Amino acid sequence: MIKVISFKICPFVQRITAILEAKGLTYEIEYISLSDKPDWFMAISPTGQVPVLISESGIALFESDAIAEYLDDIAAPLESEVTPEQRALDRAWSYQAAKHYLVQCSTLRSADKETLLERSGKLGKAFAKAELQLSNVEQGAFFKGKHVSNVDMAWLPLLHRADIIRCRTGFDLLEGFPKVQAWQQALMATGLAEKSVATDFEQKFSDFYLSDETYLGAGQDCCGTSSDDVLKAGSCC
Repeated sequence: MIKVISFKICPFVQRITAILEAKGLTYEIEYISLSDKPDWFMAISPTGQVPVLISESGIALFESDAIAEYLDDIAAPLESEVTPEQRALDRAWSYQAAKHYLVQCSTLRSADKETLLERSGKLGKAFAKAELQLSNVEQGAFFKGKHVSNVDMAWLPLLHRADIIRCRTGFDLLEGFPKVQAWQQALMATGLAEKSVATDFEQKFSDFYLSDETYLGAGQDCCGTSSDDVLKAGSCC
């Protein structure tokens, strides 16, 4: 059986587990602490980072981009009859998501309003590109239309975390991007977000990103407040 080595709130891992869930592949998962990495993990991970996927033949694979391609090699892709050109575009759009995972992480850890606005502005550039691309989709709720694709799975960690932040603080990282917001809700409705993380993911995520050390931490459990109101007041409570 495939095994995934994970850290509970890592977006790179969620991208891979989302693909596994979407494909209906059976796998097991083992969580480690990145602040106290086991020796056995360091022995199989050249980068010392998660995810690591151990194949059924016992080979340890690393880097989420490579693992995502491997999963398409061993199981039917989420889409059939994708041209080489479209496959290249899909990889490019997936990369646009993955390269902003850490940007989102640093945004949510902002300690003050100014830093939050600066970092969320940088993150917003990625969502603006997605908004423009979604305008070209003729029909369907997902990035490429009616069916989920690898691109959706790459963006899922960003959209899932934005959904949690909006619900818990009222601050919407997707404000001003209605098509991305609709896409986010369509992806959340698939259930893949919850299936691709640990049962205590939301609590672990909130403990770290909405702690007293963060600017948004003061706005926990205050749904329905606009982003502007949160930033003006410093809290939505």
